Amino acid sequence: MSDKPLLLLDHVSKSFGHGAAEVKALEDASLRLDPGELALIIGPSGSGKTTLLMIAGAMLTASSGEVYLRGRPLSRRKARELADIRLMRIGFVFQSFNLFPALNALDNVALPASLAGVGGRKRRRGAREVLERLGLGERLHHLPEELSAGEKQRVALGRALINDPPLLLADEPTANLDSVSGRTVLALFREIAATEGRAVLVVTHDARIIEHGDRVMHLVDGRLGERRGWER
Repeated sequence: MSDKPLLLLDHVSKSFGHGAAEVKALEDASLRLDPGELALIIGPSGSGKTTLLMIAGAMLTASSGEVYLRGRPLSRRKARELADIRLMRIGFVFQSFNLFPALNALDNVALPASLAGVGGRKRRRGAREVLERLGLGERLHHLPEELSAGEKQRVALGRALINDPPLLLADEPTANLDSVSGRTVLALFREIAATEGRAVLVVTHDARIIEHGDRVMHLVDGRLGERRGWER
């Protein structure tokens, strides 16, 4: 474990609404994530997993507490800085893939590099290298509708990696996959953390994948704790 975590959530809470209509989605959650670590947060639907991930990814502001990325608090960043962080420092993988149907696999992966100002030839070369590393070298020019669910998720993972972010956040990445494809994707997360030194945080309700994590936490009713009683 390094002296300084890549990601630190310090007593973070999040509420929606006010007064009698207030809903506490997250209560006093603390978490550190180090480079090279794959951490899993497991909890049922409605437990606050996505809220926690969106706060960690600078897409949602905490009601209280602080989020630190490489030791710097996110609350002190301006909107433009946060947008740059989301583009360059954090890679996101979602349950529903979120691929553009009119773009082939190569162009879907290259899109964030385009937004970062990378030239056409360079970003396509980078996208090709990422997809080949993920085992999709034969599927570069296929549209999303021509790919299996597991292949779509690997394209989404490639898109998350194209700008070389130190932090990777995944929201239910195996929910739409069969067990074989799900294990393949989680093995890729494991390899990315171990060999590339990225910090990877996965939130899921799927307890079958806990064997892939360096650390497993549970989230119930907005409260985050270390793994207790989960069976491998």
